Amino acid sequence: MAASVRMLCCSVLKNSNKHFSTTCGVRAGEKWRKEHGLSRSGTEYGPLTDLPDWSFADGRPAPPMKGQLRRKQEREVLARRIVMLSTEMDRGIEAWKEKQEEAKRMEEHKKSLLLKPKGKLLIKKL
Repeated sequence: MAASVRMLCCSVLKNSNKHFSTTCGVRAGEKWRKEHGLSRSGTEYGPLTDLPDWSFADGRPAPPMKGQLRRKQEREVLARRIVMLSTEMDRGIEAWKEKQEEAKRMEEHKKSLLLKPKGKLLIKKL
């Protein structure tokens, strides 16, 4: 069945003067938006997606919609992850600095254990 439908569509498209494209379209303005620090598309974030669509006549805000709640939760998860990774980086940098200081102390300790020059060698060194 699917093969016969495909054959029918192909024969209709071959005989037609109109062109049919199967490639995905380029998102209009995506490059410009990225260059100006905006989202890739107009629906990712911003007032049109983040603010409520309506409010009550007496001025009370509308209850948040499912999409708004989902985006808020995603942002909270991302913020927690950023904080966690940032603290991991800080701990790693501190541990690296401590290792460097310990290596420096060990090197100085090894130098202090070396034999000291005596007699004529001490005079030449000064």
